[in-house]
Amino acid sequence: MSSVKRLVYAVIHFLRDQSQMDTFTPDEQESLEVAIQCLETVFKVNLEDTHLAPPQHLIEMFTNSFHKNDMLPLSDSLPEGVQKADQLKDEGNNHMKEENYAAAVDCYTRAIKLDPNNAVYYCNRAAALSKLNNYSEAIKDCERAIAIDPKYSKAYGRMGLALTSVNKYEEAVTSYQKALDLDPENDSYKSNLKIAEQKLRDMSSPTGTGLSFDMASLINNPAFISMAASLMQNPQVQQLMSGMMSNAIGGPAAGVGGLSDLSSLIHAGQQFAQQIQQQNPELIEQLRNHVRSRSFSGSTEDHS
Repeated sequence: MSSVKRLVYAVIHFLRDQSQMDTFTPDEQESLEVAIQCLETVFKVNLEDTHLAPPQHLIEMFTNSFHKNDMLPLSDSLPEGVQKADQLKDEGNNHMKEENYAAAVDCYTRAIKLDPNNAVYYCNRAAALSKLNNYSEAIKDCERAIAIDPKYSKAYGRMGLALTSVNKYEEAVTSYQKALDLDPENDSYKSNLKIAEQKLRDMSSPTGTGLSFDMASLINNPAFISMAASLMQNPQVQQLMSGMMSNAIGGPAAGVGGLSDLSSLIHAGQQFAQQIQQQNPELIEQLRNHVRSRSFSGSTEDHS
């Protein structure tokens, strides 16, 4: 029983140290205190029983055990490797500024091999992967970063961007909300959360196309006007428009109003969008990507 009590003493000592750290919320600290009290009551042990204290703290025994068996690649065992990894991270950040994203991915990957327990390297690589449109791998890297550091707000923010890019808006909203819980004053997270929420509402709208837009904003957006003018030069679009106009003017509706009233114009616009979706879905995806690339405020974010 003495060995059990020594173990319980070590656990209580560890929990007491943890409860005094600023990384936990008041509720979490209270939960640790409850756990300590339960152990003290059940095993009749408290921190005043100093004769039960082991020669090392519990965390030191745990670390040494893994260290001895090479089961955990501890970063402090290779200080020169950690230093090199940090240099590679800085190189990757410079490549990001130069928009050389493939080189940035390579630098972050090499840094991870040297120091696999650093959440920043995974998060930065996620940003570079997103720039290369490799969103699935970016999401995985964000998840790895969060597994290492559950309170890393930037990892949740970048995961939100990647999830939005693959149209997983509900999950993106959850990620942005978590990011804001951890960093409530971050304007980028607030803005991107609103975008993801709007896209989620658009996907739930009766049209079901996910392409609901604020037309007033779009027609006053120079980037959209430029994109629309370029789109209208596409022969397939011109052919669709020509066919629609012929049907509208010469069809059954001719002489009853044609395109002269607003409802007919709206109907024609809806019909046009549906025809493009059915006959050339690639054009719709181009439009989504064009709008998406200008929607996110995270493109100028800093890197750790």
